Amino acid sequence: MRIGVIGATGTIGSRVVAEAVDRGHQVTAFTRDTSRIRESEERAGGERAEVLWKELDVFDAEAVAAALPGLDVLISGFQPGNAAADFGDTVRRSVADPSVFATAARALLKGLESRPRTRLIVIGGAGSLEVEPGLVHADSDEHLNESLDRLGLPRSYAAAVRGHRDALNVLRTSNRLWTYFSPAEDIAPGERTGRFRLGGDQPVLDAEGRSRISVEDAAVALVDEAELPRFVQRRFTIGY
Repeated sequence: MRIGVIGATGTIGSRVVAEAVDRGHQVTAFTRDTSRIRESEERAGGERAEVLWKELDVFDAEAVAAALPGLDVLISGFQPGNAAADFGDTVRRSVADPSVFATAARALLKGLESRPRTRLIVIGGAGSLEVEPGLVHADSDEHLNESLDRLGLPRSYAAAVRGHRDALNVLRTSNRLWTYFSPAEDIAPGERTGRFRLGGDQPVLDAEGRSRISVEDAAVALVDEAELPRFVQRRFTIGY
């Protein structure tokens, strides 16, 4: 399979690249700045000759369209800045302009108009999950502030959480072959276990009531979905 990964030098994107290559897929890795390639290779465990690196501006729909020929699936891990290199900078940028997530989603969908059979998987946020039927996490200040405090994020980051929710709503208006991935609330580098549970619009909680997953297992789930689509025009989530 031929898989493209936007944000391939990022925390999740770099793991998706490594996971896909390890499974024998042809990977095109997209980044805003190819000088970050070495950093990504080091995080992935060394140089990957199987990866074709290209620069791409996710906001440029024509550039996205030009990048699609030859790809079966495009996985977008776009986020402002590079959280793997400077998490604080990504938080600041996300808060400063939370509309970037919806803007990127529109550009990706526009790019797909010329390749309607290419599938799109967007890595989003957990804030659009429902804390109870009909109540979205991002729509509840109380729930959202509790989560941000628990994760050590500034409460101002609520704007970015809602920006991710808006991106999902953009996708929901489209008839393209999109999938939206909401990771667990607590996601961080850790162990690749390959053992987790998938869900739909509600978070998947462990025995202690926590929504958590390693970045490595998130990458497993994303490549699983690329290989065997189960959530086309739907959102899915993950947890232990």
